[in-house]
Amino acid sequence: MPQLTLFFENFLFIANDASPWLLLGLVIAGLMKSWVPSAILSKHLGSGKMAIVKAALIGAPLPLCSCGVIPVATELRRSGASAPATSSFLVATPETGVDSVTVSYALLGPIFAIYRPISAIFSAIITGLLVSTVKEPLSAKQHNKVSSCCTKETKVQAVTSSCCEATKVSEPSVFQKTLHGLRYAATQLIDDLKIWLFIGLLFATIVKTFIPETFLLQYGSGVTTMLLMVAISIPMYICATASTPVAAGFIMAGISPGTALVFMMAGPATNISTLGVIRNEMGNAVLIRYLLGISLCALGFGLFFDWLLQFFHININEQMSHNHELLPYWIGIFCSILFVLLSIKPLRKLIIKT
Repeated sequence: MPQLTLFFENFLFIANDASPWLLLGLVIAGLMKSWVPSAILSKHLGSGKMAIVKAALIGAPLPLCSCGVIPVATELRRSGASAPATSSFLVATPETGVDSVTVSYALLGPIFAIYRPISAIFSAIITGLLVSTVKEPLSAKQHNKVSSCCTKETKVQAVTSSCCEATKVSEPSVFQKTLHGLRYAATQLIDDLKIWLFIGLLFATIVKTFIPETFLLQYGSGVTTMLLMVAISIPMYICATASTPVAAGFIMAGISPGTALVFMMAGPATNISTLGVIRNEMGNAVLIRYLLGISLCALGFGLFFDWLLQFFHININEQMSHNHELLPYWIGIFCSILFVLLSIKPLRKLIIKT
């Protein structure tokens, strides 16, 4: 019974921690759907190596967690972004952000605050390049061409394309566009993602309840501990900012800074929800390369960080201080309730007309 109570408490804690960022991600995805033409996304985040780099640079500063990035990445993909660019965005965004960099500086010092976003961006680019070895389905390319055709119809008057003729409608107002995007996020997008989000929260709760943080300390540091850190992080939900005080605790307990960095890279970028959505939207081949890229990059950057600190005789513990709370707990509770209401169709009607 105590274990069951702890499981329930951990589930509520993780859900309340994730829900504000998830709703933020849904809002961004909805506004992107209504305000950003698909042709622009296809142009900048379509095929090619530069699309991977652009996606990493766009995603890195965004304050979205590993759940909040899912709806945004899903909408990017459906709007014409390539699988490599979407994967790059999915890695860079949750691994770092303006908020996580400031918290890293406060808790772990300036060296960590500089090295962490650099490793996240390069990790995203490398993962995107790995994913680029998968051949894109022809149907996706055709969809992108159709999207670009339809977005150009307002500029060309004498158009014979049936696609463009079918979409000639009066321009909606600013309010109508925004409302349409938010309605899309609160209905179709939530319905597409809610199952995998719930499964991801469930797996994260299992890890938090039955695998204590002290489990890794018995193995010390090095490649073995880093591999275990990756294995534990894959099903786990934790955002980049929230992972920082946990990593600080690991370092204070005796784990190397490089091993803590592996946790901060692999934890936010991988969870069951993200992996499920990647499989549904881009296929198993992309999923395998996504996991391989994150795992290899986390290990590589972690080992290199430990080597750098040792070579330059830098003591991270001397740079660390303490800070913690990110958002008031009541905000998490409110957002969790709102997400549940939007996820259940009969209850959704109490908030919006569908």
